[in-house]
Amino acid sequence: MNILLIGSGGREHALAWAISASPLCDRLFIAPGNPGTAQCGENVVIDIADHSAVIAFCRLQTIDLVVVGPEGPLVDGIADDLTAAGIKTFGPSKAAAQLEGSKGFTKELCAQFGIPTAGFGRFTDAASAKAYVTEQGAPIVIKADGLAAGKGVVMAETLDEANAAIEMMFAGGLGAAGAEVVIEEWMIGEEASFFALCDGTHALPLASAQDHKRVGDGDTGPNTGGMGAYSPAPVMTKALEAQVMADIIMPTLAGMTERGSPFQGILYAGLMITAQGPKLIEYNVRFGDPECEVLMPRLRSDIVPALIAACDGVLDNITLRWSDEAALTVVLAARGYPGKPETGSVIRGIETAEALDDVLVFHSGTKQDATGSVLASGGRVLNMVGLGKTVADAQTRAYRGVDAIDWPEGFCRRDIGWQAVKREREG
Repeated sequence: MNILLIGSGGREHALAWAISASPLCDRLFIAPGNPGTAQCGENVVIDIADHSAVIAFCRLQTIDLVVVGPEGPLVDGIADDLTAAGIKTFGPSKAAAQLEGSKGFTKELCAQFGIPTAGFGRFTDAASAKAYVTEQGAPIVIKADGLAAGKGVVMAETLDEANAAIEMMFAGGLGAAGAEVVIEEWMIGEEASFFALCDGTHALPLASAQDHKRVGDGDTGPNTGGMGAYSPAPVMTKALEAQVMADIIMPTLAGMTERGSPFQGILYAGLMITAQGPKLIEYNVRFGDPECEVLMPRLRSDIVPALIAACDGVLDNITLRWSDEAALTVVLAARGYPGKPETGSVIRGIETAEALDDVLVFHSGTKQDATGSVLASGGRVLNMVGLGKTVADAQTRAYRGVDAIDWPEGFCRRDIGWQAVKREREG
């Protein structure tokens, strides 16, 4: 098969790494890709926002399957256009991608179909939003309704912080994403990431994972797109997984089908494990980043047949095998992230890290210059993955890889996986 993977981040490098290992994959193209994906296939320069250009490329190269990595093209309807052109595409329709594209849409779906989630209000003006915050009190969570690259959530511990976030969003601080705001109750519990491969009717749970959203050690500072992750997540027991499937995932699939927008692709549920049970924080409609970087190294099955089965509506015929090993990734970010990152600095030591036992390096925000040097080109720049028998072992190897990198302009958290490591030591 000829396969086209759309995207350029760490998630896409991890997917390219897994897809390229499939015996079914003859040629893998990545648009636009990064220096890491170039080791797995052929990077191609296509404007992925130009759907007609993507379709033309697929016809030219006889592409049998398109895998859409990031959320932006899905929310823009690329899966609809490719499917209409007769090209098999893994990823939800524009209508189904609203599960990520609009937090308000998802909250209303939860309310309609009895899916457990935080209490909420939706607002299109600052005055009403501030009045609601005053009524509810702090702490409270302020969210931009639309896509904001992982930066549209403010965990406001005081009323002043909440009001400042409301003013920022309605003043255009997050662009069109903040034209509507969702305000939620502050849930207490432990977060977990839950992934299910979906074909519109059936859902196949993937291995569990847990990520760290806050930028600083001790889960402090502003939210980010993710500073690290690990798999498996000890908090997600088999019983809890079954409860999430029964109470959250399957009612969502049924609700989307009832609304005329069946969901096909990856449903990524951000969960809060509360004293009352698991509750949905929000949905993403693609593999998580950086969670994908710890799921793919643990997957022992060929990923390509599973992606095809999701497209064809026959996931009930698929089973997936997972390694008993743990995987943990540490994100190396450019100074200034999650604000304006400092880009253009040279990163050394990647090959040294890659040569370490049980260490993988996935590129996220990198580019190469004319000399072949790797430069930082984004906020989250590298993912250092360690593998081990326990999360603690994987953590040790990941940070061994981090310490092999020579990049004074970068930084990372030094406590990724702390909750799981603590559980292992106490268990």
